[in-house]
Amino acid sequence: MLYFPRMTDTRVPERVFPRASQDAASAQQAISTPQTEHPAYKLAFQDMDFLLREDLRPVRFQLELLKPELLLEEAKIASTFVMYGSARIPEPAKAQAMLELATDDTSRAIAQRLVDKSRYYEVARELAQIASRVPRDQKGMRQFVVCSGGGPSIMEAANRGATDVGAESIGLNIVLPHEQAPNPYVTPALSFQFHYFALRKMHFLLRARALAAFPGGFGTFDELFELLTLIQTGKIKPIPVLLFGREFWEKVVNFQALVDEGVVSQRDLGIFTYVETAEEAWDVVRAFYEEQAKQEG
Repeated sequence: MLYFPRMTDTRVPERVFPRASQDAASAQQAISTPQTEHPAYKLAFQDMDFLLREDLRPVRFQLELLKPELLLEEAKIASTFVMYGSARIPEPAKAQAMLELATDDTSRAIAQRLVDKSRYYEVARELAQIASRVPRDQKGMRQFVVCSGGGPSIMEAANRGATDVGAESIGLNIVLPHEQAPNPYVTPALSFQFHYFALRKMHFLLRARALAAFPGGFGTFDELFELLTLIQTGKIKPIPVLLFGREFWEKVVNFQALVDEGVVSQRDLGIFTYVETAEEAWDVVRAFYEEQAKQEG
């Protein structure tokens, strides 16, 4: 029979290996020799040239997926209200200033259309205020946290609305060839930058439980139609998809023509709902989840 002496101190160390941060700090203090100065000697996770190699793309994909996921989980964000929209639709005062600076008929006509759409800046801001007032659930998790692309215009309005009511909000920026930065209303700890569009779009939708699409261009179309495809094909469960500005959407996309041509079904047009105001949009979201609760209940 084995005999185990009585332990007077039952404390067991949490870990026996040093943390990566400790070894990283130690590595920076290495004695200078031809060997230690060569790039091959760098710790792999401190070697930027190594991490940026073409062969490391799968690792970079994983890191870009993992970093926001961990930080959002630590921030206790269970669900988001995602808001898409043009980076070129300014708030009303700025839109009016652009109109006054227009110098020819073409630029004046475009500026006037931007003035007409600038009301959606305030609508997005109001919708963000409403969503941001949703209390934490019983587990302390935050629901319908406002999430935008982190840029200007409609995206700025969304983050600004959350700030108006003292709430945090998320910004998912993308590295672009021209200089750009997160709008000042994104919560710094929830401001993320992406290299890969695919990973950025995945994070838009992983926690999305409602989505508002305001008038926008190629980027808004790209993000919106990916969601419509995912719902249409059953890859994700339906969520409220709100298209702000029926006149705009029906002008730029002939959805009914897709049905008439037989390339989508009439049922597919029920994936989204046209709305005009923040209150109308929130009523759609509330009704959707009340109905879902009844069905599950």
